[in-house]
Amino acid sequence: MAKISQPISWQAEEYIVRTHNTAWYIGLFVVSAGLITLSIFLQWWPFLALVVLSVITILTSNLHPPRKINYTLDKTGLTEGTELHKYENFRAFGILKEGNNYSAILIPKKRFGLNVKVYFPEGSGEAIVDALGSHLPMENIKLDFLDKIVNFLRI
Repeated sequence: MAKISQPISWQAEEYIVRTHNTAWYIGLFVVSAGLITLSIFLQWWPFLALVVLSVITILTSNLHPPRKINYTLDKTGLTEGTELHKYENFRAFGILKEGNNYSAILIPKKRFGLNVKVYFPEGSGEAIVDALGSHLPMENIKLDFLDKIVNFLRI
């Protein structure tokens, strides 16, 4: 495998911004009101707290725009802002296209480790894939069930 000769740097948003129309907010209100009513009727207080906190979290996360993060790939690993993700902690990587957005997903060696997902501009894709491919094998990645639900609900 050829190693990275020069670091590759880019800037991208930390997550995909999903637009919501009035119908989406009405649907959120109707579903949450129904779940709140059910939890009060059945006296499921922890579930009531979960529903209320979830709705508050969804609404407040929509108010804040995503941060722009600086990324760098070098011979050591992927630097995301100030955090270094070393290649040695990952077993493979994959590329995922969601609409017009591209992301690289680093798959951890540890069984319960978290994937690292970084977005990148299409123009930088070839250099990023080559750089990652010089250190990690590439795997075919597909959205799992939870990711499909999140995309469907546009959260």
